[in-house]
Amino acid sequence: MQLELLNDQGQAASKIDAPETLFGREYNESLVHQLVVAYQANARQGTRAQKDREQVKHSTKKPFKQKGTGRARAGMTSSPLWRGGGRIFPNLPEENFAQKVNKKAYRAGIATIFSQLVREGRLAVVDDLKIEAPKTKLLASKFKALGVESVLVIADQIDDNLYLASRNLPNVLVVEPRYADPLSLVHYKKVLVTKSALEKLKEIFA
Repeated sequence: MQLELLNDQGQAASKIDAPETLFGREYNESLVHQLVVAYQANARQGTRAQKDREQVKHSTKKPFKQKGTGRARAGMTSSPLWRGGGRIFPNLPEENFAQKVNKKAYRAGIATIFSQLVREGRLAVVDDLKIEAPKTKLLASKFKALGVESVLVIADQIDDNLYLASRNLPNVLVVEPRYADPLSLVHYKKVLVTKSALEKLKEIFA
């Protein structure tokens, strides 16, 4: 298949060959969902902690006598059944939220997302994306000329000018091909791929 190659003004200058295995797959919603959920889960950290009945600060004195009160027997107020008592299965800082995704499934899922982006007209290939100085204004004007606001840029080599100019723009993310993650691909309204980065994507995912 062929993709349109855009110039600096956002106009289609020519066509570029692209592999069907990367940009022509059928959409698999369940696979894309699995990838996005796994990516978010693997980014989670075990930063929450709760106390069990051993860690809760309570007296070990029996709250009332065993018999004659009509109430259920109780040994101490740190019991999980009591208000303010410890948790039965507390959340711990070393909790692991990681989800495993096979390499083959990951590559297939990324190819599915790229294919859907092409069908929706959200993916474009540009010859190159360079600016003369590390100025946010220069990069913002370039994106304005291309007609994009929320954009993920996949560039083969990110120089200092492009990195420094893009980091202050709220709806712009610039990454190398190996760091193109499923969440960002789904999240941003437009994906710009440089011509040289397209070759790298073929090597990694096709």
